[in-house]
Amino acid sequence: MRILMLTRNFPPLLGGMELVRGCRLRPLPLFLLLCYARGRKLARVVRPDLILAGSGLTALPAVLLARALDIPAVTVLHGLDLVVNHGLYQRFFVPAIRRCDVVIVNSRNTGELARHKGIDPGRIRVLNPGVTLPDPQSSPDAASFRAERGIGEEEIILLSVGRLTRRKGLAEFVEKVLPGLVGENPRFRLLIVGGNATRALRGSGNEQQRITAAAARAGLERHVTFLGAVSEEELSRAYASARCLVFPVLDLPDDVEGFGMVAAEAAAHGLPTIAFAAGGVPDAVASGVSGTLVPAGDYEGMAKAILENASVEVPGEVRARCRKFAERFAWDRYGAELNRICQDALAR
Repeated sequence: MRILMLTRNFPPLLGGMELVRGCRLRPLPLFLLLCYARGRKLARVVRPDLILAGSGLTALPAVLLARALDIPAVTVLHGLDLVVNHGLYQRFFVPAIRRCDVVIVNSRNTGELARHKGIDPGRIRVLNPGVTLPDPQSSPDAASFRAERGIGEEEIILLSVGRLTRRKGLAEFVEKVLPGLVGENPRFRLLIVGGNATRALRGSGNEQQRITAAAARAGLERHVTFLGAVSEEELSRAYASARCLVFPVLDLPDDVEGFGMVAAEAAAHGLPTIAFAAGGVPDAVASGVSGTLVPAGDYEGMAKAILENASVEVPGEVRARCRKFAERFAWDRYGAELNRICQDALAR
């Protein structure tokens, strides 16, 4: 099976599907024209069996090229591909997505969004993103991580990982949850890995500044620490040092959390997640297995879940359950399922 992929991004990426490296997107009409033209030129050489669009943005040239070659078109949707609030996108790109032979969605929630946009349910396939599973024999040095960062052994680390956007809900978490936690136990500290999402489609200004201001208003500056971007090794040590990952995602109608990759990655490192059940997050967190899901916007419930689950060291059986859960996102399983979906598209 020969697959020609048209995409606006390609690994390695840092920070989700909106970040672009090595691909000129502006002006957009030129990008789409070049995407189609180069795809058609390459198709003469490789003679593909199907066209795969990496996101909704490339669904339009993918469908046009697939129709010209009389082969199937498959597109991958990440959530924002469907809800982006742009008139031209909704008018031209969403109809192109509807014309795809198969639509791969990254979560059940994205699948629901696709159905609401008029995409044939019979063409929708749910395929959660893949996750790299750490070496089970590896043992990140949590003690040295704390020492290097000036974090005392007695402090309880709540970890947040990801680009800082309003959708992640950290400013609201600091304002509505952290004061109660610190009031119950002053050893709590929120450790934030990641910086402002300056290149995201839905960037929202200086989010770190909003979080810092919220901490200042609550008098909790010393309980919030920003690490910025870190290496994979450093991130592994952060996972090993934390009691839980907090994922207080906001339920925004025009800025949906498509899946919640960081929760799956935390589980792969044996760290449970306490999250709002917003967007596609329920696909990435199994409540009672790899963490706890709280109804979206229930800050009191989130505080209670953190106090119940993060006040003691993560038990070994919990870490084992998290790692077992993360195995369903392993890349070999992802590849096998993607192959099956593409074979099905050819059969159709």
